[in-house]
Amino acid sequence: MDADVIIVGGGPASLSAALYLLRAGRSVLLLEKENFGGQISQSPRFENFPGVKAISGMEWSDSFFEQVTSLGAQFDLAEVLSVEKTAEGFAVHTNYGEKTSKVVILATGVKHRKLGIPGEEKLLGHGVSYCATCDGAFFTGKKVAVIGDANSALQYTYLLSKVCSHVDLITLFDRFFADEILVKGLDKLTNLSVYHNLSATSFEGEEELSSIVFADTKTKEKKVFQEDGVFVAIGQVPDNDRFANLVELKKGYIVTDESMATKTPGVFAAGDCRDKKVRQVITATNDGAIAAVSASRYLDLLA
Repeated sequence: MDADVIIVGGGPASLSAALYLLRAGRSVLLLEKENFGGQISQSPRFENFPGVKAISGMEWSDSFFEQVTSLGAQFDLAEVLSVEKTAEGFAVHTNYGEKTSKVVILATGVKHRKLGIPGEEKLLGHGVSYCATCDGAFFTGKKVAVIGDANSALQYTYLLSKVCSHVDLITLFDRFFADEILVKGLDKLTNLSVYHNLSATSFEGEEELSSIVFADTKTKEKKVFQEDGVFVAIGQVPDNDRFANLVELKKGYIVTDESMATKTPGVFAAGDCRDKKVRQVITATNDGAIAAVSASRYLDLLA
């Protein structure tokens, strides 16, 4: 066995699970295909975690990663392609070969769905954000846009309207796809403008976002919005189909019980990849801790 527990993913849920497992005397192997820290590592300022007044997401993630590696966590930068149940435990197949363990914790998170337009990657963290809860306060007194038409976009709009001077809510279609109570409440916001049938074509700016270019989906007319920031809320994308042989999926998310256990004994899931209602760093770390305790108890039963 390469480790008692293999954790697939490198975000807050993964690191939290590793921390609790290591402190319980278990060996841990973290497998992450890109970089450790998860989405929060992209946030320039992180200040909604208990006990942390203000810190960059990268600094917080690096500190967490150093904490678990100092306790003995092994890690590999490898993409997990599939997981297979074996007589001894589990075989985790990666693009660099096979790893084995007695227990697997799936903490693959989700990715914000991106627009895929010029300037989006360049200006990420410099006016472009995917989380109003995380970054909204940095735009206090400024003019921002929200791109999206469902519940998340409207929830972002309400939050931002409390701190920003003005919010432009911009949708691709001619209607909202959000809960009616959220839609009706928009009329009460005095610092809000709503625009429909606009497709974002580029984010403009050198060091920071300065404007957004749209195309009217009906007239094809070009429209430019001067903005200090933009919050893209067009959905999140889970990536769990590769584990469908071991777990139950609900709209792509992994179904677990309160102990983070899946339908396969020895396989647990934690964080944003799990079917849940609230996806924040603090709930991810909570899931990771619970998954670790549950995994450790499962290992006790194998002994």
